[in-house]
Amino acid sequence: MLADSHVHLDDHAFDADRDQVLQRARDAGIEQLVVPAVDAASWTRIRDLCAAHPRTLFPAYGLHPLYLRQHAPDDVDALLSWCDANAAVAVGEIGLDFHAHELDPALQRDYFVRQLALARELRLPVIVHARQALEEVILTLRRHPGVHGVVHSFSGSEEQALRLRDLGFMVGIGGPVTYERAQRLRRIVADMPIEFLLLESDAPDQPNANHRGQRNEPASVAEVLRCVAALRGEPEHVVAAATTANARKLFRLPEPATS
Repeated sequence: MLADSHVHLDDHAFDADRDQVLQRARDAGIEQLVVPAVDAASWTRIRDLCAAHPRTLFPAYGLHPLYLRQHAPDDVDALLSWCDANAAVAVGEIGLDFHAHELDPALQRDYFVRQLALARELRLPVIVHARQALEEVILTLRRHPGVHGVVHSFSGSEEQALRLRDLGFMVGIGGPVTYERAQRLRRIVADMPIEFLLLESDAPDQPNANHRGQRNEPASVAEVLRCVAALRGEPEHVVAAATTANARKLFRLPEPATS
C-alpha cells in the first residue's frame, strides 16, 4: 500500500478520465492521495472531489505562489474559515517561487507568512513549494516554530535537507529522482532517515524518466518507490510501509478504505 502525498487530481488535465486515473492508481497500490489547492477558486472543486472519494482522497487548501495574481488579500482570512469548516489535512500548497521573475517577491512573502501563521493557529501541517527560494523558505520556517509539514518536490542540497529535518519537516520525493542526472537528489534520498521521506507524484506535472513529456499520473508513485528502494538498498515493501506511515502520521489520515 502506498500514499501519494501530493497530486493535483482536480486539475483540468484529468477531466476526461479522472475515474480511470484513480483506478490505475489503486491498481498500482496507491490507496490514499492528498490533493492540495492552488487558489481560492479550486477549494470548492477539491472539497467536492474528495467528498466523492472518502478515505481515499484528502484535501489541503492554500494559496500557491505561482497563482499570485489570482489571490486577493482577504483570501487568507477566507482560508482560515474554509479549512476550519472543511476538514483540511494540511494548509497547502503554499510557499515561494523566485523562478517566476514577474511575480512580486514581497507579496509572495506576505501570503506565505500569513498562511504559516494560519497553519499554526489551526494546528495543521503545511505543504510547501520552494523553487529557487529554498534557502529563504528554510529561514522563514525557522521563524515560525511549531509549524511542521513537508517541502514537496525537494531539490536542495544535503545540508538544506538536514536543516529541514532539524526543523521537523519531511521532504517530498517524486519523478525527478528517477532521472539518472539527479545525482545530488539521489544521494540525499539514499542517506536521509526514512522517517523524513514522503513519496509523491505532483501529477499532472513532473513525470518519471520513463514518461518524460507525458501527463503524469498518481500511479507513477509505484515507479518512484522502486527507484527510492533501489537507491537505499532496501526492500520495496519496507520503503512503502515507512513512507505510507509517514504520510498518515503527518496528515493524520484514517485507515485506508481497503483495510
